[in-house]
Amino acid sequence: MLSTRLRKNLDFSLIILTYLVVGMGLTTIFSATHGTTGRFLQKQVFAMCLGTVGLIAAALTDYAKIARYAKPMYVANLGMLFLVFRLAQKTKGSQRWINLGMFQMQPSEFAKIILIFCLAAYIVNRIETIRETGTIVGTFLYIVPPMVLILKQPDLGTSLVLIAVWLGMTYIAGASVRHLAIFVAAGALLFAVLWHFKLGIKDYQRNRIETLWNPEADPGGAGYQVRQSQIAVGSGQVFGRGFRRGTQAQGRFIPENHTDFIYTVVGEEGGFVQSSLLVFLYGGILVRGAVIMAQSEEILGKLIATGIVTMYAFHVIVNIGMTIGIMPVTGVPLPLFSYGGSNLLLNMTSIGVLLGIGMRKHRLVF
Repeated sequence: MLSTRLRKNLDFSLIILTYLVVGMGLTTIFSATHGTTGRFLQKQVFAMCLGTVGLIAAALTDYAKIARYAKPMYVANLGMLFLVFRLAQKTKGSQRWINLGMFQMQPSEFAKIILIFCLAAYIVNRIETIRETGTIVGTFLYIVPPMVLILKQPDLGTSLVLIAVWLGMTYIAGASVRHLAIFVAAGALLFAVLWHFKLGIKDYQRNRIETLWNPEADPGGAGYQVRQSQIAVGSGQVFGRGFRRGTQAQGRFIPENHTDFIYTVVGEEGGFVQSSLLVFLYGGILVRGAVIMAQSEEILGKLIATGIVTMYAFHVIVNIGMTIGIMPVTGVPLPLFSYGGSNLLLNMTSIGVLLGIGMRKHRLVF
C-alpha cells in the first residue's frame, strides 16, 4: 500500500484535526435537527464514510498523475456544471443539486477541487512567464467559464471562492503583486458600477450586502438571519446553554441552522469555549496545510496545496464572519462541519490530497 518513506511523511496531526472537526459537526447537526426523523444525521454519517474513502484514495493517488489529465478534467467539469441546468430542480430559487436517490450531488462543490488541479497544471506549464501580463490574464480567463456557470445557478459564494483560490495560487506561483492588485481594483470598480446601476446583482444579494451596515435593510431575510444569529451566539456567553438547550437553535428561530448558520448552534450551546475550540481546530488544519504547502519541493504540489488551503481559509472566515455580522450572507458552508454530503465529501477528499502532497514532498526529480 504505502512505502516506508510515504508512511514516514504521513501527517497524522492533520488526520486527527480533521476527524475532530467532523465529529463536532455530527454532534452539532444532531442537536440542530433534534425533533426531525434523524435523516440529516444519517445522511451526514453516510457522507463521512464516503469522505473517508475519498480521503484515503486521494492520499494514496499521486497528485501528479491526476494533474496529467487536466484538460479532459476541465472539459468534464464544464459539462458537469452544464448538466445542473438540465437535471437539477430549483430549490429556494437556486438550481444546484442533482438528485441521485439517497444522495444529492452539488457539482459546484466538486468543481472547486477539480479547478484547483486544472489551474495548478495550467500555471506550471507557464511558470516561467507568470510575471507577464498576458500569462496572468490567461490564468484568470481560465477560471471564468466555470465561474460564470456557477454564478448562473446562482451561487455567488462558490464563485468568490474560485477568485480567492486564483489569487492565492497565482501569488504563490510568483505573479506580480502589481498585476494582482490591478485585478482586485478592477473587480471592485466593476462591482461598484454594477451596484450603482443595479445590473447583474439580484435584489436578495443586494439586501445581504446592505445588512452589513444596516440590519433593517432586509428584516425578513438576511437581516433577520444575522440578528437572530448574533442573539444566539451572544446568549451562549462563556460556557453555553448546554447541549440541545439553545432556545434560538431549538426554537428554529435561525433558518439553515444545520447548514450555513450552524456556527450559531455552537456559539449558543457551547459558548465562547466551544466556539474558540472549533476555531482553534480550524487554525490547526490551516497551519498543517500551510506547512505541507511550504515543504513541498515540487511547484505542482505547492500550488495544489495552496489552492486547498485558500479554499478552506475563505470558507471558515466568511462563514463564521457572516454568522456574527461582519461578513455578508453568501451561503458559504463551514467545511467539514455544516450539513451537506457533497461539501463533506469534497472537503475530506481535499484533506486526502493534502496528505498525499505531504507524503511526496521530497519527490526525486531527474
